[in-house]
Amino acid sequence: MTVTLKLATSLDGRIATASGESRWITGEISRQAVHRLRADHDAVLIGAETALADDPELTVRLPGYNGRQPARVVLDSRQRLSPECKLVRTARDVPTYVVAVGDPDAALTEAGVRVLTARAVGEDRPELKSVVHALAAEGLSRLFVEGGGQVAGSFLRCGLVDALEWFRAPIVIGGEGRPAIGALAVATLVDTPHFRRTEVRESGDDLWERYERI
Repeated sequence: MTVTLKLATSLDGRIATASGESRWITGEISRQAVHRLRADHDAVLIGAETALADDPELTVRLPGYNGRQPARVVLDSRQRLSPECKLVRTARDVPTYVVAVGDPDAALTEAGVRVLTARAVGEDRPELKSVVHALAAEGLSRLFVEGGGQVAGSFLRCGLVDALEWFRAPIVIGGEGRPAIGALAVATLVDTPHFRRTEVRESGDDLWERYERI
């Protein structure tokens, strides 16, 4: 499976203010580009915190688009998604997965959500390499990760990110803002994830940078 991490940040790598305000950091042209990227992948993944805070649809919403919708995946170890949220309510229309560390919740499965059980690590978080393997076993080969800083950091820390799609808005939020990437626990520069920039383009007022893992 190939894993692409999408980041939409300020110039200083923040995804929200200290209060959590994040809509919209990047502009409309960048947001449309993200929808096109979704359409190019088999599944879109977020963490439970993003799902609970934003109640997203994670679908491709472009004018005139009538193609295949990617599956939606939520890392939700405690299965906190409400049956009333958009992802669960539309699970019979668009394939929707919850990755948990316990037995499947009946309210989710009855709504059409497929609950995958992964091995737990740390604070009962799904072990990501087993998550990727489980999704690959479902026939998904191209994963688009749109989670928050903790999810981004976890995928990078595990060495699972093959490509970056980074949209930078021409604003500066400051150190009190929420970082795009959580802790990586690296002690030396040689231990950091390394990428090669493959393309830079303007995206409205934003900058769109594309990278692949070295």
